[in-house]
Amino acid sequence: MKKKVEILAPAKNLYQGMAAINAGADAVYIGAPQFGARTNATNPVEDIAELVQYAHLFKAQVFVVLNTILYDNELDTCQKLIHELYDIGVDALIIQDMAIMEMDIPPIVIHASTQANNRDPKHVKFLADAGMKRAVLARELNLDQIRDIQKATDIELEFFVSGALCVSFSGNCYMSIAGGERSANRGSCAQNCRLPYNLIDGTGKTLIANSHLLSIKDLDLSDQLPNLIEAGITSFKIEGRLKDIVYVKNNVSYLRRKLDVFLENNEHFTKASSGRTFYNFEAEMDRSFNRGYTDYFVNKRTEKIGSWETPKSQGQVIGKVTAVKSNGYVIENSDKLNNGDGLYFINEAGEADGAQINTITNGVVIPNTFKPITVGTMIYRNADAEFNKLVEREDSVIRKIGVHMTFSETATGFQLKAVDEDGHESIVTLESAKELSKNADGLMDNIKKNLSKTGNTPFIADSIAVEFSNNWFLPISKINEIRREVLEQLIDIRVKAYVRKEYKIEKTTHPYPVEKLDFMYNVSNKMARTFYHRHGVTEIEKAFELQWDPGKARVMTTKYCVKYELGKCPKYQRDSMGEKVVEPLVLKHGENEYKLKFNCKPCEMEIWEKDADLVFDEDEF
Repeated sequence: MKKKVEILAPAKNLYQGMAAINAGADAVYIGAPQFGARTNATNPVEDIAELVQYAHLFKAQVFVVLNTILYDNELDTCQKLIHELYDIGVDALIIQDMAIMEMDIPPIVIHASTQANNRDPKHVKFLADAGMKRAVLARELNLDQIRDIQKATDIELEFFVSGALCVSFSGNCYMSIAGGERSANRGSCAQNCRLPYNLIDGTGKTLIANSHLLSIKDLDLSDQLPNLIEAGITSFKIEGRLKDIVYVKNNVSYLRRKLDVFLENNEHFTKASSGRTFYNFEAEMDRSFNRGYTDYFVNKRTEKIGSWETPKSQGQVIGKVTAVKSNGYVIENSDKLNNGDGLYFINEAGEADGAQINTITNGVVIPNTFKPITVGTMIYRNADAEFNKLVEREDSVIRKIGVHMTFSETATGFQLKAVDEDGHESIVTLESAKELSKNADGLMDNIKKNLSKTGNTPFIADSIAVEFSNNWFLPISKINEIRREVLEQLIDIRVKAYVRKEYKIEKTTHPYPVEKLDFMYNVSNKMARTFYHRHGVTEIEKAFELQWDPGKARVMTTKYCVKYELGKCPKYQRDSMGEKVVEPLVLKHGENEYKLKFNCKPCEMEIWEKDADLVFDEDEF
């Protein structure tokens, strides 16, 4: 039996969730009224229920994100919400807090969020043995590490393949709450990583001023899909529950086409949902929001990944400025540009800047507000007016389920049978006296033509057979009526035939991979403590949010490395690093200061608040 491979898309709301399904997503993930890691992307249960019905029509799935840490006074509310989500047909929950594994919940499938420490085989296997059916792997993993996890357990593996990257290990960033009491693990990240910082060395010298030193490029693994499938990934996740509908449609459509090329005539893997999508635009990921792209660490550390000029969208490469006129610019490939487009460039001060196109006249790009740009400056388009207008249209993507129709006669009239691509069958009969047509020329073709008019239904007629013993006459209105009835009935049949996977969590006692948990395990309630104690954990430190010591805390652990970005990495750039930087390196934004510690053996960087006493192990360098 072929293994199913899915594209998993973000759904900010019901409308965008349906658009993602139409664009070819096999599954969507959406926030509930509470407990999701994006407090600006919550949805009422009623909207999720409607999305579930629509998705299941295409045999696509809906996952609800409940991936914040929970406090004791929220446990009952969360448990009640889970029962509501189960009752409306949600396929799975994506969770971080192990308290949910202790609750009295219905047999709903549980996925481990990327915040659940899904970085190594031991932890992922533990979660599988505890009853979780899928793990969203840490973004920092490379192909070899993914293979190791796949060999250790048969749990489904999900991996981010496009969108914004969290610079920290997911679940282990505390900059936001330390800097202003907004907890990322509670869904209120202030995105301190996108702020400008000064980089100061151990002598007090400013090495870099006012640069976005923790901001990194966006992820694009679209060319890695076959390699990821070979390594064990079966779900390709798109980041973006706060992004607009153009971003969602464009990214889903682009990845759908990429994946379909791989799946075509594949003996081992198949698409995870039904239907096919028809596109009225050419999907290109760089025409949506992006900060430039990186493959991150999937092929290990190979390139610099910082986006230091700006945390805003860079967009699509257009070309260099070849001349500057009194009111505008001559730009390579300016024929790609349109009135209303937004341009991005680095100005003479080395800062990210932009302009909006007013008109393009005689090859000169004239902005609304003229800004001096040096000849040779690379121009990007970060707002594509015509493209956005095209993709925003409802008919920019249309998803249809193939059906075979057979129109035949019965003893007392006629019958239309529709069998869809999944084998579901709908039959409607029409009681009617049989009359011979006065004009048999083109009769069968006309019947087929009218039966093929599936219109706004989710179906497309792949084939139509008319099996008459004679040239019977039927009014067009009757043909339209029986077609409409058979397809409406087929919708109900498909939705009712959908089989949701269910799994009842049973309490287990197998040992957790470690016996002592520090604050980075985010244990914030009594049920989570009970869970870990039962699995052999002896010491549990409270979550950061419950015991923060201002000024002295480690607020981030990351695979990203400022030294590497500077060309000063003693591990990978030893031969070209030149003079060592004097440590500790400090990041400063306003009154907030952070010390950097570099752990070269695991190839990680830690960020600490300014009053922390750091000990540097010279052997690591």
